[in-house]
Amino acid sequence: MQIIPAIDILDAQLVRLTKGDPSTKQSYQMLSPVEAAHEWMQRGADMIHIIDLDAALGKTPNTDLILGIANEVDAQLQVGGGIRDIKTAQRLLDGGVERIILGSMPINAPESAIKLLNTYGSNRIVLALDHKEGYIMVKGWQEATRRALSESLEEFTGQGYEWFLVTNIDHDGTLEGPDCVTYTEIAPYGEIIASGGVGAVQDIEKLKKTGVQATVIGKALYMNRFTLEEAMEAARC
Repeated sequence: MQIIPAIDILDAQLVRLTKGDPSTKQSYQMLSPVEAAHEWMQRGADMIHIIDLDAALGKTPNTDLILGIANEVDAQLQVGGGIRDIKTAQRLLDGGVERIILGSMPINAPESAIKLLNTYGSNRIVLALDHKEGYIMVKGWQEATRRALSESLEEFTGQGYEWFLVTNIDHDGTLEGPDCVTYTEIAPYGEIIASGGVGAVQDIEKLKKTGVQATVIGKALYMNRFTLEEAMEAARC
């Protein structure tokens, strides 16, 4: 199982949120997003997860900052947040980003999302399925839908998507453990990237048993609950 350290950017700063709520913002001013990316790369990360919270919330995006990181570090970048049109997606994918994460576009503009999937291939497009009580949330986790997680997975795998970033919003940033029951249920659907709730090395060991391909870890690393090296070792065992 791959360990992917996370960098969330808000107002051009490195931050972490709890349950996706901007009012819970914790700023980590000792590190800039660029410095954080360099640190994770130097400590062994082969992929870094970057979310542009400004773009997700409809504010000025940090695209130039993210592309700068892509050209400075050797690790691959998986980038999401506010990618709602083809032009934005193309700029990232053509500018050095390995994978983009789409959330609202496959639901609100499915033809555009399929065009990206066909142009760049399924390994470079990750579909974000952020859910609360089993139902998909969109637009920076601010808008609820009546789409069930399991039904969405069936629908989108049928359209050719293979990679899914699945976050239980109620677990995100809580450090109280991931939603392993759901991950065990959905692992057969495709290449699942787990996100949210990891607070201890034991959580990584539990996630590995669910069959997911990777897990994104943010707050626990920044709070020194464990090191990236310890996380990667737990994922290998």
